[in-house]
Amino acid sequence: MDDAFFMQLALAQAREAAAVGEVPVGAVVVRHGEVIATGRNAPVDGNDPTAHAEIVALRAAAQALGNYRLDECELFVTLEPCAMCSGAMLHARLQRVVFGAADPKTGAAGSVINLFAQTQLNHQTTLLGGVLAQESTDLLQDFFRQRRADKREEARQAHPLRDDALRTPDAAFEGLPDYPWQPRYISDLPALAGLRMHYLDELKADDKVPGVSHQSLTYLCLHGNPAWSYLYRKMIPVFLQAGHRVVAPDLIGFGKSDKPKKDSFHTFSAHRQVLLELVDALDLRNIVLVVQDWGGLLGLTLPMAAPQRYTGLLVMNTMLVTGDEPLSPGFKAWREMCAKNPEFDVARLFARGNPQMSPEECAAYNAPFPDKGHRAALRAFPQMVPESEDADGAAISRQAREFWQSRWTGQTFMAVGAQDPVLGLPVMRALQGILRGCDAPLVLEHAGHFVQEHGEPIARHAVGFFKR
Repeated sequence: MDDAFFMQLALAQAREAAAVGEVPVGAVVVRHGEVIATGRNAPVDGNDPTAHAEIVALRAAAQALGNYRLDECELFVTLEPCAMCSGAMLHARLQRVVFGAADPKTGAAGSVINLFAQTQLNHQTTLLGGVLAQESTDLLQDFFRQRRADKREEARQAHPLRDDALRTPDAAFEGLPDYPWQPRYISDLPALAGLRMHYLDELKADDKVPGVSHQSLTYLCLHGNPAWSYLYRKMIPVFLQAGHRVVAPDLIGFGKSDKPKKDSFHTFSAHRQVLLELVDALDLRNIVLVVQDWGGLLGLTLPMAAPQRYTGLLVMNTMLVTGDEPLSPGFKAWREMCAKNPEFDVARLFARGNPQMSPEECAAYNAPFPDKGHRAALRAFPQMVPESEDADGAAISRQAREFWQSRWTGQTFMAVGAQDPVLGLPVMRALQGILRGCDAPLVLEHAGHFVQEHGEPIARHAVGFFKR
C-alpha cells in the first residue's frame, strides 16, 4: 500500500469532520502497513483547542499500543501540521510524517517554520508533503466557501434596512416571467455599509453538469440604467446549459437591491468599489465580464484591478467615458430627457424599443420602482457620466483605457444592437479600437439599446467563442 492509499483514508476522516461542522482535516496512524488509529478535527465539538486531527490520532494510537512512544509509526494528515501538532509528533518519536496540503498561515513543516528540520532536537522524523495536495485543498476550499455562503445567508435573514434607504417589497417581484432563480443577498461589504445588495449566483464552480468536461467559466453580468439583473434572463440559461457559473448583481438603487433615498449617494467611485469588493467576496475566477450601458462604464474599469481573475470580455452597447473626449449627441439627448421627465415610465421605454416583449416582461422593469422615492438611482446615473477630465470616474476610466489598449490578454467578443440611438454602432466602433484583440462585432440589425432582449443568439455565439 502506498502513501496515496493512506492519505485517502485521512481524507475520509476529513470529510467526516466537515459533515459535523469542523474544519475538514483528517489523520491516520500506520504501523507496519496497518492502520492502528484515526483522527479528525474536533475542537468545536469538544471545546478543546488541542483536538486537532493529528493529536486525536496520536492519542488513539498511544492507547492502542499502550505506549506514548510511537517509534515505528507513520502519521498521514491532510493538512500541514501546526507547531503544536508538529511538537507532539516529535515527542511521540514518529518514524515518518506525510501531509497533503500546505498551510501558508500556520504550517510548521516548511510553510512558516520547519520544526522537523531542527537538528538540535533529540529525535528526527522523516517528512513528506504534497501527497494528494489538490484533493486536500479542494476539500478545505469547499468547506470555507460553503461557510461564507452560510454566513451570508444568515446575514440575509437579518439585513436591517438603513434609515436612509428603501427596499422594494418582495411582492413586487412575484410572478416575473422567465426569472426563476434564487435571490441572494450580501450586506457585509465595507462599501455597502449595511445596504443590502441582491445578486444571482447560479451553478457554483464545483457543481457538476453531465457531459460537460471543460473548465468552468464565471459569466459576471453587469446591467445598466434603468435595468437590473432581469435584463440577462435570456442569456443566463445558455451559459448555464454550457456548464458555466453565472453571477448577476443588481447595482445599489436597482432591482432587488436597497435604494438610498438621496440622489447624492450615487457616485461612480462608490458603485465601482462595491463591485470590486463583490468580486473579491465571492472569489470569482475565470471571469467572462459581460457588460452593457452602465455595466460597461463601471465594469470596464474592474479587470485592471485584478487581471488574473478575468479571462474574457463580452461587451454590448456601452462606452468607456474618460472625460477627455466629448459625449455623444445621443447620450446628451438621453440625459436631457431624464432631467425633464424624472418619473418616466421604464416599462414604456422597454416596450418602445422592443416590440417583441410581452406587457408582463416590460412591467418587470418597473417592478423595482413602485414610487418616486425608489428612483434616486434613475435620476442620478445620467448625471454621473464623467464629462470632464476631473469628474469622478474619469481618471480611473483613462487608466482602464490604457489597460485595454496595451495590457489586456484575454479574449474579447463584441455584440451591438444597431438600432440604439445612444450607444449604437458609431460608439461601439470607437470602443472596438480601444479593446486589444477585439474582432469585428456581431451586429444585430433589429436590436436596440437593450440588446440583451435578443440575448439568446448572442449568448450562444459567446459560449462558442470563449470555448476556443
